[in-house]
Amino acid sequence: MVLLDYSQWLILVAALLGGYAFVFGFLRRLNEWYYVGRLGKSQNLPPGDMGWPFFGNMPTFLKAFKSADPDSFINNLVSRYGKTGMYRTHLFGSPSIIVCTPETCRKVLTDEENLKVGYPHSTMVLTGKRSFHGISNSEHKRLRRLITSPINGDEALSTYISLIEDSAVKHLEELSKMNTPCEFLKEMRKFAFEVITTIFISSDRDHVDLGLVENLYIDLLKGMKSLAINLTGFAFHKALKARKKLMKLLQALVDQKRRNNNKVKKMKKDMMDLLMEVKDEEGRMLEDEDIIDLLLVFLLAGHESSAHGILWTIIYLIDHPHVFQRAKKEQEEIMETRPSTQKGLNLKEIKQMQYLSKVIDEMLRITTISFANFRRAKVDVNINGYTIPKGWKVLVWNRGVHMDPEIYTNPKEYDPSRWENYKAKAGSFNPFGLGSRLCPGSDLAKLEITIYLHHFLLNYRMERINPDCPVTYLPVPRPKDNCLARIIKVT
Repeated sequence: MVLLDYSQWLILVAALLGGYAFVFGFLRRLNEWYYVGRLGKSQNLPPGDMGWPFFGNMPTFLKAFKSADPDSFINNLVSRYGKTGMYRTHLFGSPSIIVCTPETCRKVLTDEENLKVGYPHSTMVLTGKRSFHGISNSEHKRLRRLITSPINGDEALSTYISLIEDSAVKHLEELSKMNTPCEFLKEMRKFAFEVITTIFISSDRDHVDLGLVENLYIDLLKGMKSLAINLTGFAFHKALKARKKLMKLLQALVDQKRRNNNKVKKMKKDMMDLLMEVKDEEGRMLEDEDIIDLLLVFLLAGHESSAHGILWTIIYLIDHPHVFQRAKKEQEEIMETRPSTQKGLNLKEIKQMQYLSKVIDEMLRITTISFANFRRAKVDVNINGYTIPKGWKVLVWNRGVHMDPEIYTNPKEYDPSRWENYKAKAGSFNPFGLGSRLCPGSDLAKLEITIYLHHFLLNYRMERINPDCPVTYLPVPRPKDNCLARIIKVT
């Protein structure tokens, strides 16, 4: 047996490190050539790098978003390549361009001629080819006109106020009577799911195991922006199984509704009734697959955005007592001017909640529940002198804009007063997207959050069990303990 002396060990280690550095550099240069070099020098791509073969820059992205500082990913690009507002990279299985200034975000989100929706393959598979994520711009506009009218606008929203308020009052009362702390995020998901299922499937909720459906949606969400690896142990595999079960449950619900509607014609119709009656210009009705894919996405969006919105607003309120007191005072003043004959909130009172609206907007900015919007170039696109090659993805990096100190002073500080006498210019505040693809349920989500907070501020407080609990940012920001807390009724 030959023993190496100290100098030989040093030579061996140096050789191994050198070999590793060579392979590391070679593979990254190979990936750069494959995606960038083959395009030719005539293409002026934004600065950046394409990372590793197959994985791209996903390891760096995941490391940042699993840390306490998810913005380190975009900040690293800015520090390496300057504040160009556009960077090339490889994420979620595709060569991509990140845009992260208001101007570039606005251009991308409003350019329907050259750019189409381009979510990761996992998202497209899990939401279905006939959902809002998968249909063309022309189909999207037609369906949006038909579908969103019942959930947008003052008249439509007014019809949901009492439903949301009754659910919020009941929910808060039940939480305050619990003998042990609750996982507040889970409870908020239940509340939001109750509201959205009532709006979309109405009385037919009785035919669905809502607890099972809610758990399946949680599994579905976890796989939305994961690598599309359909193997046991991967998030996409579990999410795909959840989708299949949800499709089966929703198909049974469609069948049940058709049977019921054939027997009795209802005066008041829910969203599912409307989907089943929609016809195109040639009189063709939606197939069951179309209806189920659309329902799948609507229920997912309504389930998550409101739940996380309420959770984070309450966390920021209890962490900032002066904000809590000002918001509470506004609600008390509204109650003081209410006629004695009036029962429950109305739209006029909700519009008077101007400070609470700023509280919610600041939560949407600093939390950035959806870190990016996804597009795909249909042709070569030129923005600010840079080329976005045909077929490449474009990631509108909402977090990069919302946390930019040049746009928002002290961006990590929760400060609703920043919205006083300030109007965000297009592209600088994108919590629900922008343009024709603006989230169709954004008004309904904000209404749910507002009504729940109205009753919380007036009658309750929260005590977190682990106030310093770390936050995880994938697939959406949440405390790792799901905000374990007690909800206490104030006398």
